[in-house]
Amino acid sequence: MAAIATPLILGMASYTVMQFCDRVFLSRFSNIAIQAALPAGILAHNLTCFFQSLAGFAGTFTAQYHGANRPREGVHAVIQGLWIALLSWPLILLQIPLGYWLMTISGHSPEVLAAEKCYFLILMAGGPMIALNAAVGGYFIGIGKTAVNCVANTAGCALNILLNYIMIFGRFGCPALGIAGAAYATLISGLFAVLIQFAMLLRHPVFRTLLREEGARLWLLKPALMKRIITFGAPSGFQVVMDIGSFTVFILLTGRLGDLAMAASNIAFSVNNLAFAPLLGFGMATSTVVSQYMGARNPDAANRAGYTGLKLGMFYMFAIGLTFVLFPRNYFALFRPANAPFTPDELLKVGRIMLYLMAGWGLLDTLNIILSYALKGAGDTRFVMIYITLTGWLVLVPGSIILYRLGADIIQLWIWMAAFIGIVALGFLWRWRQGKWRTIQMIDYIPDHQGLYEATDPKTAL
Repeated sequence: MAAIATPLILGMASYTVMQFCDRVFLSRFSNIAIQAALPAGILAHNLTCFFQSLAGFAGTFTAQYHGANRPREGVHAVIQGLWIALLSWPLILLQIPLGYWLMTISGHSPEVLAAEKCYFLILMAGGPMIALNAAVGGYFIGIGKTAVNCVANTAGCALNILLNYIMIFGRFGCPALGIAGAAYATLISGLFAVLIQFAMLLRHPVFRTLLREEGARLWLLKPALMKRIITFGAPSGFQVVMDIGSFTVFILLTGRLGDLAMAASNIAFSVNNLAFAPLLGFGMATSTVVSQYMGARNPDAANRAGYTGLKLGMFYMFAIGLTFVLFPRNYFALFRPANAPFTPDELLKVGRIMLYLMAGWGLLDTLNIILSYALKGAGDTRFVMIYITLTGWLVLVPGSIILYRLGADIIQLWIWMAAFIGIVALGFLWRWRQGKWRTIQMIDYIPDHQGLYEATDPKTAL
């Protein structure tokens, strides 16, 4: 678990540093930019994450084929994931008017709304880049070669930080593009990461062998495999949409509580990414190892993998949570929004309480992330989808709206968010312990004499 997780965590940590620098640069550029970046970014992610998750789910099939010692079919799976990513482009573009409408009814000031639309449009135009990265990166994650994913994403994030500095502030002859520069930097660096991983895929021995044998036929759509990926991956993608969608509603509500509440909330959530993004690395590693053992038909080992990932994630989150409690002033001092209608002390007074809450709910959110990834790695995507949809849209969203209409302040809304995360955590823990995921069959098994992998340890399936 540690061998697979460590490069993923480093890669996600680099993404966290990149996004953190992006928010700091935007806050130094203008108060409007930092207010607009988080809502518009989350909305763009919400409208593209279905395709990202669906394309990336090909990596889960790769992991199961790897565990079953059928590496050729893992290559076929990733090619179907690439097709899903490319075919998603027109569907992503068609959602731009919907995004504009949602931002318009959010009630944000005209200046913030204009910045949100600019940032959103550029991100949506390059939306398939994320799905392509998820598909090709999923292959290397699935076979346990996570160092490739780490190197590509770290290089992309380093480029993003440099481009952010140049394009936001207008350095080295580039005009000062502000929030638009941040969006362009995201697309360029995303393409860079995709090209690195795609080049590594073309050099992989299994891929090169198949290319010699099948030629151009290797790149064709395979309807049966595509159907299985969509059958299991669509619920996973829909779950992400519903999860982020309910969170987006929460973010938009905080924007109605005034400049101070919106800025404090956006900064606190940006800080939270320091914990959240690397935690996704633990989740992906857990999903990979669970998938490999399920492919090897060893659910007992998959069960141990789930709990191992949970222990590692809890240890990490506890350490990060301590920094939220001990150094809240240091975190907020990094931002210092320019031309803000409030003082740094007023911002810290609200933000300190938010960081305390995040330290508490972080451990519960660790359980949510790790076990939801473990369940999806085992193929229990339908439960994850239904559970997240019901809790998000029948608990979080109605409760947040009721509190808002009753005049709740930003801290009371954050307390409600913490309670909601606890509710979700109990459900995932119950489902994992229940063990229904043990009997789910994602890939079609073949008789032993045709090459079924008989060992129980995927590390030997090379």
